[in-house]
Amino acid sequence: MEIILSLGIGALAGSGIWLVLRPRTFQVIIGLTLLSYAINLFIFSMGRLQTGMPPILTSGEAGDPAQYADPLPQALVLTAIVIGFATTALFLVVLLASRGLTGTDHVDGTGRNT
Repeated sequence: MEIILSLGIGALAGSGIWLVLRPRTFQVIIGLTLLSYAINLFIFSMGRLQTGMPPILTSGEAGDPAQYADPLPQALVLTAIVIGFATTALFLVVLLASRGLTGTDHVDGTGRNT
């Protein structure tokens, strides 16, 4: 399970970095989105990769913390997803405005196909 998750995170991060280095702004936005997915998966995996375990300790019982999932990474990832959607929406609005003003979506603004 861990090797599959590690390969998935690596593939997302590698694809995201490759797209961020592309000259078109839409590809940069998609690359940033893939990078955020990779980072979210990495943070989520820090809360232990266990299935069928309760997320928090119940009150009044003594429990072994090794048998429970950590809720903090889950909360951080949920917050990061919401912020990521808002940032992507802002990037897309700026992309559409830039394309409307310059007539191209290239980062350098020359309009050449590279």
